[in-house]
Amino acid sequence: MSRDITALPPLPADRRVAYGADPDQFFDVFEVQGSRRGAAVMVHGGFWRARYDLAHASHLCAAVARQGIATASLEYRRVGNGGGWPATLEDVIAGTRAAAAHLGSVPVVLGHSAGGHLALRVASEPLEIRGVVALAPVADLRFCYDLHLSHDAVAEFLGATPAERPDLYDAACPSRHASSAVRILLHGADDIVVPIALSRAYLGARSGDAARPQLVELPGAGHFDLIDPESPAWPVVLENVLRLLA
Repeated sequence: MSRDITALPPLPADRRVAYGADPDQFFDVFEVQGSRRGAAVMVHGGFWRARYDLAHASHLCAAVARQGIATASLEYRRVGNGGGWPATLEDVIAGTRAAAAHLGSVPVVLGHSAGGHLALRVASEPLEIRGVVALAPVADLRFCYDLHLSHDAVAEFLGATPAERPDLYDAACPSRHASSAVRILLHGADDIVVPIALSRAYLGARSGDAARPQLVELPGAGHFDLIDPESPAWPVVLENVLRLLA
């Protein structure tokens, strides 16, 4: 049985850097000891809600840093503390720019779950990134609503249902936006929190992009295995991060 990565005590970062005036506009930096291979920005999940913060992503960030990749774990405003659409995306864009400047390198952007949604949506913005590795992403917002994931979390995030505000779902959903960035989606076949069908839907929707996204399906992997450095899925995650930095 997989361990519960969200229940582990967080690992300390080397420093915390603010990118805005709000208390949740900051990123934690995990430095490299020794030679450096690049930089990464990590966007944590939690269905866009304020009660979930970046603490549980610290194990991934520390593991990535041990591979020579300076890593910024990004915090942002979420539903319940000033976030929601479009403030949450605006924070992730601003935080990614600030983290890249602080780290001094063009980063790979990683995102898990709702953070995977944000990472894929950022890929359609005018940001200089090496690409996106989306881990079990909420990649299709209408599909998320249809499945009522996490008690209609996406309706909380957008403030409406698809029937009420289809324009918001179009604006926020990465499956509705083309991108020239390299995008690699990694999704566990046994994920019951965010079913793999959402990543498959995204792949189908964006199949016409010049840089066609890729989906790697991981048999036997659940939702949190993708952010656990001790899980069997971890080598695949690391391999794809290094691939974008190569």
